[in-house]
Parts: sequence; C-alpha cells; structure tokens
Amino acid sequence: MTDPLIAGIVVFVLAAFVGFEVITKVPPTLHTPLMSGANAISGITLVGAVVATQASEPTLATVMAFVAVTTATINVVGGFLVTDRMLRMFRAPGRTPKGDDE
Repeated sequence: MTDPLIAGIVVFVLAAFVGFEVITKVPPTLHTPLMSGANAISGITLVGAVVATQASEPTLATVMAFVAVTTATINVVGGFLVTDRMLRMFRAPGRTPKGDDE
C-alpha cells in the first residue's frame, strides 16, 4: 500500500462507493442543494487538476489533469444549466426577471 497510485485508486473506489450510497439516500427535495455542493467540489477539482500538472511524472499527470478538468467543467456547466432551468420553473407566469429579454 506504499505505492501512491494504488492508494489513489483505493481512495477513488471508496469515494465512488460512498458517493453512490449518499446520492441514493437523498430525498428529491434536497437534490438542488446537493447539486450546489457538487458544483463547489467540481471547482476544487479544477484547482487540484491545475496543481496536479506540476507533478514529477508529467505525461500521466497531464492526462489525468485533462480528464479531471473536462469532467469537472461538464459538471459545473451542467449544474448551472439545470439550476437555471429549475429556477425558471418557480417563476410566476408572465413575469420575466431583469435583463432577461426572451
């Protein structure tokens, strides 16, 4: 267990298992706050990916950083789009917010 790659894989598998168990136990009314937290974590992932590019093994670190940046960006953008759509569902009919010229 001294190899950092094996330790990282073990942490990833455990995090995936815990994440799956937490997501399946959350009631639907709490999905929006949970999604906001996931967006914040994706921001941390973006910062971590940038830091990981300075690792001692540049090729593997660059590939992993690219994958992390891509998936975190998809999660952040998707989260904002879903949140915007949900907020539009709670608006009063016929009322547009300031700056929305649709």
